[in-house]
Amino acid sequence: MLRAGTTASIYLLAFTRYSFGFAPAASNIRLARATISVLSSASEPESSTNELLQIPFVTKTVDSDRSKDLMLGEDAGVFNIQNENWGNLGETGWFTFSAAVGTIMTAVAVLWVYHPTGYSDDFLAFLEDIAGGNPHIVTLLFGIIFPIVHSGLASLRPLGEQVVGARMWRVIFAFPSLCLSYSWIAYFISHAHDGLQFYDLRGNEAAHTIAWAVNFLSFFFLSPSVFNLKEVAAIEQPKIHLWETGMIRITRHPQFVGQIMWSAAHLAMVGTSFTALTMALLVGHHGFACWNGDRRLYDEHGEDFLKVKERTSIIPFQAILEGRQ
Repeated sequence: MLRAGTTASIYLLAFTRYSFGFAPAASNIRLARATISVLSSASEPESSTNELLQIPFVTKTVDSDRSKDLMLGEDAGVFNIQNENWGNLGETGWFTFSAAVGTIMTAVAVLWVYHPTGYSDDFLAFLEDIAGGNPHIVTLLFGIIFPIVHSGLASLRPLGEQVVGARMWRVIFAFPSLCLSYSWIAYFISHAHDGLQFYDLRGNEAAHTIAWAVNFLSFFFLSPSVFNLKEVAAIEQPKIHLWETGMIRITRHPQFVGQIMWSAAHLAMVGTSFTALTMALLVGHHGFACWNGDRRLYDEHGEDFLKVKERTSIIPFQAILEGRQ
């Protein structure tokens, strides 16, 4: 669990500094290497490519106790900052990662977000026309379209990779998902207080503190240690990993748990019918993803997944309390 938090924080620091086009001067490179860590596989060589300090839980993970594991899955969230380097453009380093992320985010901005050139406002106007201006129906349409696109493209991954390759399919999958995410989030922010007002706890300091804490903790699940950012950006070939350690010991579907926490925290503060519907749609999609994710893992790993599944649980800590871990 600590791996998830430290890794997410380090990536956030690195992306914030370098996504705005800072030149990779020598001092910047040293800072980047000191702040970026990668979620690499357990089989990655331990050879060092730099002399940066190794700090347990911060720049180097502590080895998991796998004495009771089946050893069928990978060790999640393993990283060592001494194995990281910027590399040259086209290599599997962080320079290529920055270029790839910058390119696709620019494409999203130009082709979708920026009003004079993008289509986000046209798409929203299309949905509002269908809904007759009713924000509840608009968010319902978002809640139908986004899962179909996001989970649909994920499910088509084996076929798509055969046609265009794993890296290109990741781009095809990511672009519409990012566009629809932006539109739905922006619409939610603009209409969160629409509809019936069941309650309003925004002025309650205790409720605000609890909601903030739950929202913060949700990102330990929403941004779990199983993410490899280089695979997300298709710098390294994307794979369907079978994890056996880390957050998976707590829950096999951390994003589902994190989404419930995030949605509950927001609904606790904004008690409107619009927010309730939007949160229900988000949780519903992630609930479907539990089944779909298990199906895809079985298709990829077969009996190995079923054996790991027996030792894990969807409900947090259930497998641990039952002695399956």
